Amino acid sequence: MVRSTRRLACASLLALVAATPALAQTQAAPTELDEIVVTGSQVGLPGPYAGGQVARGGRVGLFGALNTMDTPFNLTSYTEALIRDQQARSIGDVLQNDPAVRVTKGFGNFQEVYLIRGFPVYSDDMSYNGLYGVLPRQYVAPELLERVEVFHGATAFLNGAAPGGSGVGGAFNLVPKRATGDLNRLTAGWEGADEIYAAADLARRFGEDDAWGARLNLVSRAGEGAVEDQHSELQVLGLGVDRRGDRARFSADLGWQANRIDAPRPQVTPNGAVPEAPSADGNFAQPWTYTDDEQLFGAVRGEFDLTDTVTAWAAFGGRNGKEDNVLANPNADADGTLSAYRFDNVREDEVWSGDIGLRADLTTGPVGHRLIVSASQVRSKSKNAYAFSDFAGFTSDLYDPTDVAAPTPDFFVGGDMSDPLVTERVNNRSVAFADMMSFLGGRILATAGVRYQEIETRSFDYNTGAENSAYDGDAWTPAFAVVFKPSERISLYANYAEALQPGLTAPAAVNGVVVDNAGEVLAPFQSEQFEAGVKYDAGTFGATLSAFRANRPQAYFDGALYTADGEQQNTGVELGVYGEPVSGLRLIGGATWLDAEITRSLDPALVGLRPTGTPEIQANLNAEWDVPMLAGLTLEGRVVYTGEQPVSSDNTVELDAWTRFDAGVRYAFEAGGKPMTVRARVENLADEDQWVAVGGYSPTSSYLTLGAPRTLRLSVSAEF
Repeated sequence: MVRSTRRLACASLLALVAATPALAQTQAAPTELDEIVVTGSQVGLPGPYAGGQVARGGRVGLFGALNTMDTPFNLTSYTEALIRDQQARSIGDVLQNDPAVRVTKGFGNFQEVYLIRGFPVYSDDMSYNGLYGVLPRQYVAPELLERVEVFHGATAFLNGAAPGGSGVGGAFNLVPKRATGDLNRLTAGWEGADEIYAAADLARRFGEDDAWGARLNLVSRAGEGAVEDQHSELQVLGLGVDRRGDRARFSADLGWQANRIDAPRPQVTPNGAVPEAPSADGNFAQPWTYTDDEQLFGAVRGEFDLTDTVTAWAAFGGRNGKEDNVLANPNADADGTLSAYRFDNVREDEVWSGDIGLRADLTTGPVGHRLIVSASQVRSKSKNAYAFSDFAGFTSDLYDPTDVAAPTPDFFVGGDMSDPLVTERVNNRSVAFADMMSFLGGRILATAGVRYQEIETRSFDYNTGAENSAYDGDAWTPAFAVVFKPSERISLYANYAEALQPGLTAPAAVNGVVVDNAGEVLAPFQSEQFEAGVKYDAGTFGATLSAFRANRPQAYFDGALYTADGEQQNTGVELGVYGEPVSGLRLIGGATWLDAEITRSLDPALVGLRPTGTPEIQANLNAEWDVPMLAGLTLEGRVVYTGEQPVSSDNTVELDAWTRFDAGVRYAFEAGGKPMTVRARVENLADEDQWVAVGGYSPTSSYLTLGAPRTLRLSVSAEF
């Protein structure tokens, strides 16, 4: 069924590509609609900033869309134009532009994990147009997106607790594409050995005053990329519909995504010293390993102005996902000797998410108020099964891999791989109240609010379906924030916020060691954050400087029990810059200094040490220059630096600092009166062989992720 669906998607894409020129002959001339967004809108978006790579604001939880200078938090929103110009393949590629974010992988899967302010955010904890739980777990195709909004800091009050158990250091909201005018754009590309890429992006506005819009995106990618013998196959379909009315605004989105990787290069856990990094284009995966997932997801959101000062909104979304993995993540000795065992797992998810609210603007004397009440709920049901081969495993070599026959996964089995039982149910409910107050004509904005949250988690036996463990709890998560604008160009801000995470479920095994309390649900984790900063907006160039302190309870495994008896505290300073300071020169970049330490641990010897995978310094700079001598030609360069990272929990083993250089060129021109753009981009220009991340899935993880090799991407886009 999956294969036939994929063939249908590919056939639909080819048919659409063939039909597009005919459509182009009958459509009206392209038009670009100016979108006027009311502050606080749950549907509309702030416009792009100078240079078009970031936006003037983004979604701030229950407050809706806010301008950056009015937001008492650190927020960056990357645009569809940046995603397209950099030929991003994943959300992780987009986030390489953010100096506070680093990208790694999950353990035992190929889920993207994003480290922000030293804390992980799992890809399934990103929100989709403001709704949690709706997005695919492992990977999201960036071709579907209008914006990637990066929120720095704790968000339990603004968004509610992330259902997957992450989100202390920040949050990511993905905004689907909207039709801003009529568009027919076709793109074809090539990467690596023989990977071929094709995409169609079609948009129309119609109805009276072009109130209705529709945007369709189709994507197909297949072949061997820059990593040897790693073959991928991706099909994506996304449809978004919206309506812009004077009093009512509405959007609906539907997405389907199928993603398979054969012989995916795994992460490596060192046995003591870090082995020298192998060739970045080499592959030490076993040929029988793969990861395969198919996801169907969607959401609707609407808002209605009940009066000139009162607006109601509602949103609802869901996801149905299936995953099938056969993996073998190895351990490595210092000389590169690998040992691994087979791990199979299947997973089926059903998630429903909803959000409703009411916003009212009023004035009491000299004080303006924006009063908000909101309620949300996320319900999920997961079916899981797993099977391990003998933990004695097999051997190979990091530098000269040996293919072995696939071991039989019958040593340690949980559930029926062909018909998994329900192993987890989660029900998160919350209600929030907030008052954003305005003083002195808007020069001072003060916000106070609180969210009451109830978390229900149930875990069930893989083999019998009997309930193993349950947790029903509740918590209040307040937030206080202030913005002071001494001038139109400067905003000073400060905030206190909290993070809340559902308690983790103790796994069956950790690194091959059986967990005695497997299936037990730990109590929710509650964290605190203090932050202060300054924002500067020169009209075409902006910057943010912030200082923060945040803590996070940690889950630890002591060789027998999985508990929550630890704590990590991160203190840091962030600098971010963006915009077009000189006409034709665009910049995105900044730096992060991070002081992370373990403040409480099952092992007293670890107190005061740095958690694994937390570099002290990270810095980025991306520059684009429009060559004045040749109209349409743009040159681009990017440098990404990450400092040393502890690999061992006792900090005696560290990962070396690493630097990556990227470069790109694009040329926009007209052929036959039709706009065309040719893009070429090289990532890891120096072809460095380097480990780029330590762990990510949990604070005690120490597995290593190998950086991508020198990768050339070529594409050509045409608009009709």
